[in-house]
Amino acid sequence: MTYVVSEECIKCKFMDCVDVCPVDCFYEGENMLVIHPEECIDCGVCEPECPAEAIHPDTKDGMEKWLKINTEYADKWPNITIMRDSPEDAEDFNGEENKFEKYFSEEPGEGD
Repeated sequence: MTYVVSEECIKCKFMDCVDVCPVDCFYEGENMLVIHPEECIDCGVCEPECPAEAIHPDTKDGMEKWLKINTEYADKWPNITIMRDSPEDAEDFNGEENKFEKYFSEEPGEGD
């Protein structure tokens, strides 16, 4: 088992999870984060820290798509180990549905 970041993170990109991760397994895209499944130690400390409730165990129903996305983009995007501010409009997108189809970006974020 590993944890994955799902659609709820898109356009919110809260970084509370990055701050608590003991193994620095988060990677930053332009408008969301992902977890590298081979680096995650399955400790689960990130899951309750996410204000958008975007982090789930990959064993949860419906997470197959997100495991693939996390795996693919963790290899493409830069590692992020320091917590930064979320986008100014993050709260406006928190809870919105169908964000992947509307907003997902393949572009990398800044990283550390």
